[in-house]
Amino acid sequence: MWQPTANFETLRLRAEIIAKIRNFFIARGLLEVDTPLLCHATVTDLHLHSFQTTYQNDDHSPKEILYLQTSPEYAMKRLLAAGSGPIFQICKAFRNSGESGRLHNPEFTMLEWYRPDFDHHDLMDEMNDLLQEILNVGPAERLSYEEIFIKYLAINPHSCTADELKNKAQQHGIKEIPNFDSKNKDNWLFLLISHVIEPQLGQTVPIFIYDFPTSQAALAKIRQDNPPVAERFEVYYKGIELANGFHELTNAEEQAKRFAQDLVLRKNSNHPSVPIDQYLLAALSYGLPDCAGVALGIDRLIMLALCKKNIADILSFTIQNA
Repeated sequence: MWQPTANFETLRLRAEIIAKIRNFFIARGLLEVDTPLLCHATVTDLHLHSFQTTYQNDDHSPKEILYLQTSPEYAMKRLLAAGSGPIFQICKAFRNSGESGRLHNPEFTMLEWYRPDFDHHDLMDEMNDLLQEILNVGPAERLSYEEIFIKYLAINPHSCTADELKNKAQQHGIKEIPNFDSKNKDNWLFLLISHVIEPQLGQTVPIFIYDFPTSQAALAKIRQDNPPVAERFEVYYKGIELANGFHELTNAEEQAKRFAQDLVLRKNSNHPSVPIDQYLLAALSYGLPDCAGVALGIDRLIMLALCKKNIADILSFTIQNA
């Protein structure tokens, strides 16, 4: 158990790939930044759970709860609001999801970058360039969220009902899970995309899925089409999700509203409440430039680039022997 899980040739190749990623952004004029991993607030997202610890400044002050960050997003947006210009970061991130296995480790390496004056399509163009260089593949495919559901399930995800999605799931042998709200349409969309669609995606070249339902907007802008869509994307290769990108929401009031809605969902799901990041909201109020940003899992990217089957094969140590 004391020995590394990856061999040294793999670790050498890992270092080369990370250096190549760093050089890719430096050559394009992005500033590499370094933001705190331990903060006073964390994400409110229902599906993300943070590690927390206590900090005591001195013997007379009360202990403070601090959170290991699930991504450097909030701090990087504060830099953007302060006038940083285009930035990128390669850092550790932490998610307390209870998952560890072929594609998951609670501590992992994240690449995140932001481009002022880009929308999500511009950022997909740049990510396409990066993926071709690192994975040695051809240009990526692109399909909207609506197109992907019509192609693989013959159903429109925007106009269908929860019952229609439930029937599709049953046709593919998917059963409800414990504490599953079957009336929540998004729950069925998540199940169908993860169990039916995702394994088929990007088998030859990567594929971008873009323009999600507004109920899955997270931190993305909403475009008032018919129907309205969230301006965000995900990218897959060999059936594995690699990245999640957004044309970023810049409105502080709307962001505060979404955070509050998240906390209601967390309470209804018996998840612990977490503090809203007031520093981020202050930065948005000051003025976040129109921009697009994306977070990419470097461990998964390296695993695919080196044709490995398990992220343990490209990590020095996993959670099991850390």
